[in-house]
Amino acid sequence: MAPTGPTPRPPAIEAVDVSRTYELDGVSVPALRGVSLTVQPGDYVALVGPSGSGKSTLMHLLGGLDRPTAGRLVIGGRNVNSLSAPEMATLRNETIGFVFQAFHLLPRTSAVDNVALPLVYRGIGARQRRERAAAMLGRVGLGHRLHHRPNQMSGGEQQRVAIARALVTDPTVLLADEPTGNLDSATGQAVLALLEQLNAESGVALVMVTHDREVAARARRQIAMRDGVVVSDQGAEARPAATTVPGLHDRPLSDGDGRPETLRTAPSAEPRSASGSGPGHPSGGSGGPTGATGRLPRQAGGAS
Repeated sequence: MAPTGPTPRPPAIEAVDVSRTYELDGVSVPALRGVSLTVQPGDYVALVGPSGSGKSTLMHLLGGLDRPTAGRLVIGGRNVNSLSAPEMATLRNETIGFVFQAFHLLPRTSAVDNVALPLVYRGIGARQRRERAAAMLGRVGLGHRLHHRPNQMSGGEQQRVAIARALVTDPTVLLADEPTGNLDSATGQAVLALLEQLNAESGVALVMVTHDREVAARARRQIAMRDGVVVSDQGAEARPAATTVPGLHDRPLSDGDGRPETLRTAPSAEPRSASGSGPGHPSGGSGGPTGATGRLPRQAGGAS
């Protein structure tokens, strides 16, 4: 009898000939023109391209924030065009974690309650939510900052809170939109190292939009876009198999003292301002972003 290996895991996301056209003042504006790509579990992908290339539109589609005009898009094994709005919200909450450039933390809410927010939509009780959120904050090196508000934290610490919030639901895909854009270079490097460690140890697929070629070069796979099409997909055939660690919040990324090795210098790498985010580092505004909750804002008619 021939030996049998482990059953291959299905793709986390699969897009086949996906297009997205917007109607603006009666004019059709194509943002994506037949994009096909597959994101496997454990992938580490950098999505690059000039402004107007379609990468932000593609990110919205991959995150279930929008639907394609044409083509087939499957997220977590489900074709998004067949889902109702509530089903889409549930799919986002269960499958996708979002990290944004501007952090998007609730300003008058503690770190532990910011991280626990997506679990509200799972129907998880308050005590268990806070326990899971506290454990996830410990994994990103902020176990000592559970009850601090965003304006009491540096920009790097706020981004780590946002990463913990994105990962507390154990998603299969983490979408990061310019995650180092509001951080100084030293803190940005530490945040990238943390994302890469989470990708390697948990098996969560990491898809990152960036304008920074040095940041993109760290990814194992680089997808370049221009004029709404994929012009190159480097590394697509050389993806290593993902190693899954059960329960993302069960295992600390540290060597025993509660602080991740990759982030030991982060708090001293940038000054704190009155807003807690340093010069030019917005605190992230207010009001529960889509990515934090897996739900679209009530006033929104589509992706923002």
